[in-house]
Amino acid sequence: MAFKTLDDLSGLSGKRVLVRVDLNVPMDGDRVTDTTRIERVLPTIRELSDKGAKVVLLAHFGRPKGERVADMSLAPVAPAVADLLKKPVAFAEDCIGEPAATAIASMSDGDVLLLENTRYHKGEEKNDPEFARALAANGDIYVNDAFSAAHRAHGSTEGIAKLLPAYAGRTMQAELEALGSALGEPVRPVLAVVGGAKVSSKIDLLENLVSRVDMLVIGGGMANTFLAAKGTDVGKSLCEHDLADTAKKIMAAADAANCEIVLPDDAVVAREFKAGADNETVSLDAIPADAMILDVGAASIRTVTSKIDAARTLVWNGPLGAFEIEPFDKATVAAARHAAENTGAGKLNSVAGGGDTVAALNHAGAAAGFSYVSTAGGAFLEWLEGKELPGVKALEA
Repeated sequence: MAFKTLDDLSGLSGKRVLVRVDLNVPMDGDRVTDTTRIERVLPTIRELSDKGAKVVLLAHFGRPKGERVADMSLAPVAPAVADLLKKPVAFAEDCIGEPAATAIASMSDGDVLLLENTRYHKGEEKNDPEFARALAANGDIYVNDAFSAAHRAHGSTEGIAKLLPAYAGRTMQAELEALGSALGEPVRPVLAVVGGAKVSSKIDLLENLVSRVDMLVIGGGMANTFLAAKGTDVGKSLCEHDLADTAKKIMAAADAANCEIVLPDDAVVAREFKAGADNETVSLDAIPADAMILDVGAASIRTVTSKIDAARTLVWNGPLGAFEIEPFDKATVAAARHAAENTGAGKLNSVAGGGDTVAALNHAGAAAGFSYVSTAGGAFLEWLEGKELPGVKALEA
């Protein structure tokens, strides 16, 4: 898709630029415990501020459902943004109306202002035109830098983009370019690694990927459903036996699309789901009836790394095993590190995101080695599923 970026903006001095950001950060009381999402939007804020714009930040926090919920205020987030930005960030007690207008009127060129939680208004999630107009009244230009909220057609993500000149911020731009390189016009062969607990949460994702990629590695608990559909007795493993027909349909679709589905060759099993539990690696035809699969073994790891070696583009979503508990993190760690090594060597374009993926790659110490790691969660998954994202569609030039 074609979209305008900050490179298309000029003459920003004195302009009121409404910037939709994702500041839905984890908190402990009034303290931000993870600043990743703040750090992601700093380049856009700095660039606009340095060019003399009056930077007005729009964001949501939690799910207040159109009510003023005290512990969902963005007020405590403003100091954290200021600390990382290394310049003052003012705060207005509403995102529309007199409080917002007064705070904006007092801004000087280059100033930064954070408006209160957009979801304090019912019109936000309803994408009410009147609410969108109230937001737009505060600005001359709209910049969306919140890909993570782009799958929602809300007032601050979609409605406002129809009312003001709309542009992608640097984080949004990086995300769209990375995703385009992974599935839009990728260098082939393309490998997708999809893991996680349940097939039921990723049916749309798998159905879309088999028509888009050359190889699909399925891991985690969801692999058990596919193994069971092929006749493997998976013992007490997490398995959605009622989705056997769905798994068979996905495998048939992959076959028709010339997409190779890669399932485990062996399994690491245990009788208890706890750290350090007694475990053993067994072949797929020897899974004990009283044990559960918690990871894959050395043979499967060799297969996955060989597929990574064969690929030029990698899309990764979800762990290969119960990575949160040692020693059942081995396959996820080994595969992630191998992908990072190939990326560093210039052999692979690797894009990852969604769900537990960021945590898994951080656990492996591999996240920094990937070409791009999305923190967007739901929006990243919907993009992988081939769905149109309203907040992105609204930015089309």
